[in-house]
Amino acid sequence: MPRQLLAFDLGAESGRAILGQFDDNRLELRQLHRFATGATAVLGRLYWDVLRFFDEIQTGLSAAAADGGDLGSVGIDTWGVDYGLLDADGALLDNPRNYRDPRTEGVMERGLARVQRQQIFAATGLQFMPINTLWQLLSMRETESPQLTAAQQLLMIPDLLHYFLTGERACEFTNATTTQFYDPRQRRWSTELFDAFDLPPRILPDIIQPGTRLGAIRPEVAANCGLPRIPVVVPATHDTGSAVAAIPAHGGDFAYISSGTWSLMGAELQEPNVSDAALRYNFTNEGGVGGTYRFLKNIMGLWLVQETRRTWQSQGRDRSYAELTEAARQAPAFGALIDPDDGRFMPPGDMAARVQEFCLETGQSPPQSEGAMIRCILESLALKYRWVLERLEEVLGRRLEPIHIVGGGIQNKLLCQLTADAAGRQVVAGPAEATAAGNLLVQALGLGWLDSVEDIREVVRTSFAPRCYDPAHDGERWEQAYRRFCRFLPGEIPD
Repeated sequence: MPRQLLAFDLGAESGRAILGQFDDNRLELRQLHRFATGATAVLGRLYWDVLRFFDEIQTGLSAAAADGGDLGSVGIDTWGVDYGLLDADGALLDNPRNYRDPRTEGVMERGLARVQRQQIFAATGLQFMPINTLWQLLSMRETESPQLTAAQQLLMIPDLLHYFLTGERACEFTNATTTQFYDPRQRRWSTELFDAFDLPPRILPDIIQPGTRLGAIRPEVAANCGLPRIPVVVPATHDTGSAVAAIPAHGGDFAYISSGTWSLMGAELQEPNVSDAALRYNFTNEGGVGGTYRFLKNIMGLWLVQETRRTWQSQGRDRSYAELTEAARQAPAFGALIDPDDGRFMPPGDMAARVQEFCLETGQSPPQSEGAMIRCILESLALKYRWVLERLEEVLGRRLEPIHIVGGGIQNKLLCQLTADAAGRQVVAGPAEATAAGNLLVQALGLGWLDSVEDIREVVRTSFAPRCYDPAHDGERWEQAYRRFCRFLPGEIPD
């Protein structure tokens, strides 16, 4: 009989309970429960409702109990950078803030006036983004937050949810590396950086590796959900860490894009790269499974489409993603372009208006129709992928091919084809459920059912058929578009 595992995969829009049935060779996935996870705005602040998330997790556990199979373990992954603070009694001091909360505006710039960028990068190897945990904590220090004063421990979001499940506190490695105060070369928290910013080292928890058995679900949770006290085995709790573990690649000379609300594009390394070139291009070193590092850049991703669609829905123009993608397919190619990572696109709001504003500021005719707007976003993303690929190859000194794309974004077949066209490389798309598959298979690794990351990838290759996209024969038009696109990037004008 196949052995069963349960993954909870929480993203910026939704969370799912995914049951995995594993027969030592193949993995089959089945969704048991789905729920919304979006941010909650209160009094000008943006929160994650983690108590509701935990209630939804218990609903997913109850669904697994009703399904009738024996579970080998359960594990949770989410996004990175966000956290909760616990007091001396282990109680949550406040609902965690969403990384798009405005409290970090200007904090990173003020922080870099105190500690040099080069010093921070040498200590952490992490890209500079105002959403990073370091700057969120520094915003609390600047406002003399009583919560920071009272805090005795910090837990990242998946670690917090694992704590609610088990009562055990620890920070899993892949999420620890998203904070910008983990030292990847010393393999420990950078307490020196905490001291430099007058942050309290007492809040830093122990770090554990993906695949660690954290404990068992608490008796009251088990009784409430109709389950025995099943083990909790932590996956790569950063969703991209789980997704990259499940890339069906052979060898190491491939690039990847984990495509969803964010696009995370990079390569897999055995050691962190903290070179001057990595700092210059603002690459990051985030932890992976098996002691690897994800050398990558964050790109704004399909958030741009999601927010555009949400705005249009609020205006009574309700379109499915499939309808918007088809409209984009029919729209003329190579119209207006944007830099997807322009700062104006970070907060929630009227994204279509911001795209038009960017176009006007850069002397372009703004897209007017729905199809033209989405085409503008998708072509711009594809061109940004090419730009990042070129920088990756420059820093690493080798060619990366193919480009593996995993995650829900592969359902946008137009974006996959545009990526192949823009980069001039074959794209291998799949699986869409890479994060859930990686979560489940790292649990299997922790239980001793698999022995290595290569074993995980062999199971993925056996279980999920990818779709390949080859570049179209219009390279000259893409070259012209790329030259025009690069002029909209800060400090990047091609020869």
